[in-house]
Amino acid sequence: MFIAITRYRTPASKDIRQILNIASHIDHLLIRTPMPPEETSSFLDALISAGFPREKIIIHSDIGLLEAFDLPAIHFREYDEDAFEYKRRAPGISVSMSTHSARSIESARAAGLDFVLFGHIFESASKQGLPPRSGQEIMDALAADIPVVALGGINARTVQKLPKGFSGIAAISYFMDADPSEIKALGKEWELLNLM
Repeated sequence: MFIAITRYRTPASKDIRQILNIASHIDHLLIRTPMPPEETSSFLDALISAGFPREKIIIHSDIGLLEAFDLPAIHFREYDEDAFEYKRRAPGISVSMSTHSARSIESARAAGLDFVLFGHIFESASKQGLPPRSGQEIMDALAADIPVVALGGINARTVQKLPKGFSGIAAISYFMDADPSEIKALGKEWELLNLM
């Protein structure tokens, strides 16, 4: 599973072009922006009108937009009670959560969430100065009975260093900057790594 995450800023037209260019090489797009709901709604309209598949969109924590656009998935911050409540209320919607410990992963699993993002795995521009998760923390995370997606510092070089067991990778910079052919090559490498 490849999850591209939008940069935490108001998307520009070049961001929309990049998202459309990589659409066939990613499984999901996690839309996470600082925009008010009206602007995010306009962005969703533009993206879907331009041909981005609605079924690949994961909205970050905005239940109103999820329902207004009939989206299939929503993502929440670590320990956000809205995630647990929404999954109880709408079991058919994919609900995921960011996590940073085995304890929060277990909370997500116990609440029936569909998967978690876990990180950060490698040094990351968005987590400057913070050390990545330790080998033991990663092993504990991967022992959980829920799909765990690696996040943080993922790129063509670091993906080779990922321990076995992750259900996918999520990234901001890599997917928002990479050429579609690079993502396609990474997909092939990911498949090979998971077959070994």
